[in-house]
Amino acid sequence: MVGAHRKLPYLLLLPALAVIVLVLLVPLGYCFYLSLFKHSLGTGSHNFIGLKNYIALLSDQRFIASVFRTMLFVAVTLTLEISVGFGLAVMMHSLARGRGLVRAVVMIPWAVPTVISAMIWGWMFNDRLGLANRLLGLIGLIPAPLVWLADPTLTWMAIVIAEVWKTAPFVALIILAGLQMIPIELYQAAEVDGAGGFQKFRLITLPLLWPTILLALLFRTMDALRVFDLIMVMTGGGPAGSTEVLSLYNYKTLFSHLDFGYGSALSMTLFLLVMFFSLVYVRIMVRRAI
Repeated sequence: MVGAHRKLPYLLLLPALAVIVLVLLVPLGYCFYLSLFKHSLGTGSHNFIGLKNYIALLSDQRFIASVFRTMLFVAVTLTLEISVGFGLAVMMHSLARGRGLVRAVVMIPWAVPTVISAMIWGWMFNDRLGLANRLLGLIGLIPAPLVWLADPTLTWMAIVIAEVWKTAPFVALIILAGLQMIPIELYQAAEVDGAGGFQKFRLITLPLLWPTILLALLFRTMDALRVFDLIMVMTGGGPAGSTEVLSLYNYKTLFSHLDFGYGSALSMTLFLLVMFFSLVYVRIMVRRAI
């Protein structure tokens, strides 16, 4: 009976483990298997080449550029999302009334499907009919309409604005949960000791919020590294490939060029990149917990 009780937890975990194996490990293993071949549906070739696809990545300038764009996108959007999300969280936390209603309104951008929001922002940044040019023209900031989605710098600005608009509310909700978990007695004790607003933020709020902020960073970093639908709908990687991130290059290699061997190597590289950052965040969180 004792042995049966010890085995029961493992038996209960078997269905979940089976699902993980079927939907994650099996496709991942097959993807790695394909990456060891020169496998192209266009030419019909299927030849074992070992790690040559991975070696080819090191000299692939398009791959290197897409990784650079991806990392730049991650750095810029995370900085803005945490800043805007923190401000929204503090605002909602300070409300005495209507906090639930404000929270529901703030979460509307996050609830909108990414493809829909990308189409909306694409029209807003249209050079002839877009709302962005109309507003900037009304307040006199631009003498002529800007061609947002034809200039690389302006295109990236439009993409970042659309991304932050959609994802900052999610960050705000996570940080708000962290703020609500801080005991108010700590602030009251700090006030008795003569601490000001900045001191309370630096010595109480920020240290106690770090686990929550790291959790938000973990979720958003994984999503930002895999960004695809927003850029695909707004620019398709243009103009002239200037917004082609790693996931978009991966998609074009697989489904436009039908190069499943090289595309699988790109997929594995993206997976390892996401896994690396996830492990870094988890390690930091564990160390802070200890």
